[in-house]
Amino acid sequence: MFERIKNFFREVKIEIKKVVFPSMEEVKGSTKVVVVMVFIIAIFLGLIDLLLSKLVGMVVK
Repeated sequence: MFERIKNFFREVKIEIKKVVFPSMEEVKGSTKVVVVMVFIIAIFLGLIDLLLSKLVGMVVK
């Protein structure tokens, strides 16, 4: 049982050495893209919500 656990962590150590982490500039660029997209989608959904609430308000009256 303990041998399997040790083997698992040994394999994890080998695999983690193969991981290529992004540079700080890549992370900053990706973060900027995500933040901008979140704002664009939030504005779009806000406008859709406003439009639909106005339409429902007109139908209910």
